[in-house]
Amino acid sequence: MEGNQPEKTYPTIACCGLDCGLCPVYYTKGPSRCPGCYGHDFRNKHPSCSIITCCVKKHNFETCAECSKFPCLKINMWDKADSFISHKVSLSNLRLIREKGLDDFLKQQQKRIEILEEMLENFNEGRSKSFYCIATALLPIEDLEKALEISNNQIINGEINANDLKTKARLLRENLNELASHKPIELKLRKK
Repeated sequence: MEGNQPEKTYPTIACCGLDCGLCPVYYTKGPSRCPGCYGHDFRNKHPSCSIITCCVKKHNFETCAECSKFPCLKINMWDKADSFISHKVSLSNLRLIREKGLDDFLKQQQKRIEILEEMLENFNEGRSKSFYCIATALLPIEDLEKALEISNNQIINGEINANDLKTKARLLRENLNELASHKPIELKLRKK
């Protein structure tokens, strides 16, 4: 840690409500890997963020949900456009933290992270990481579990070869898209 500036205790959830623990850059290997929101070495990768400056440096909050001015002008439209991570759920994440508390939110997020890690370990052919990150951020946990169950059953039943990552990835993506099609959820990033 540099000087007396604090790091966030939970870098997998950003001050602004983004799911850093469900971000493709968080799962990148090598020097371009992001440590999450204001985690270890964050300042060297992202030297300036006005939301972190306000939330962590000025108020020593873990997220903006702790602020009496939430949602302020800095973040009140934060969920309207995406970067390399979906912003669609950022403000609803913060509202959930306000309503249920950070511990409950982190338990839910940890479940999403575990599902994502299973997808990356068993169904990533090298091109699906970003899609899986978006899906785990946007779909209900029950749908994520159902998509994995369907996909795993297709392997167990011999419908697909367990060693054919390309086919496994295609089928999991199809299963996730099918479940999303029954909800008003689009599994893609919005261009600015």
